[in-house]
Amino acid sequence: MRQRPFVLSSDPYAPFPHAGTAMREPAGLLAIGGDLSLPRLLNAYRHGIFPWFSDGQPPLWWSPDPRMVFHTDGVRLSSRFRRELKRSAWQVRADTCFEQVITACAQSPRPGQHGTWITSGMRQAYIDLHRQGHAHSVEVFDGDRLAGGIYGVAIGRMFFGESMFSHLSGASKVALAALATRLREWGWPLIDAQVENDHLHSLGGCLVPRETFLEQVACLVDLPTPEGAWTARFGVLPTALLSQPSVP
Repeated sequence: MRQRPFVLSSDPYAPFPHAGTAMREPAGLLAIGGDLSLPRLLNAYRHGIFPWFSDGQPPLWWSPDPRMVFHTDGVRLSSRFRRELKRSAWQVRADTCFEQVITACAQSPRPGQHGTWITSGMRQAYIDLHRQGHAHSVEVFDGDRLAGGIYGVAIGRMFFGESMFSHLSGASKVALAALATRLREWGWPLIDAQVENDHLHSLGGCLVPRETFLEQVACLVDLPTPEGAWTARFGVLPTALLSQPSVP
């Protein structure tokens, strides 16, 4: 474990230190500096590393141990919530309004958090990733209204979740369950959820040792998969389908 974070060079193609050398305190902090350029971000995610920092800070790069993940066949919705979904007219789509989703995530209040870690620079970096076909959003619609959603980065057959939000109660849970459903159909086994919290645990998230996570990521990011927008491939998923017991 490092006693202090590694300082990244200005070269966006420079390698990161191995994620297993991240600090114990603050837990998981690996490196500092650099930028949010597309090659650096993709390199980070490929190696189980993600940026997380606030306005006024330099970029901070993390790889916590253990790691919170969802297995795509293991997202849980309560029986009561499934019953509600049977009567729901909501529909789920992908990559139809990525910028709205990341903006809503940035503006959503978080318990115990003042402000947002999705800074204007962070927001633009992920919009650029989306325009290059590497970042995706899954969106829940109530008619024409955006009710909730989730966004993250996809490399190979690995999805790295970043943030989700709800304008209407339960919409973020629907977005997560719909994402897991489609990914499972496509042969993607994992969703990275980064850092644990009680809400993620309640939805089926589980902790895995960082070493295990890094081994899984190393295999999954090299598997072939189409890049570009998910809109047509994802299609339109009625949320009533998520009420079925066969769907996590």
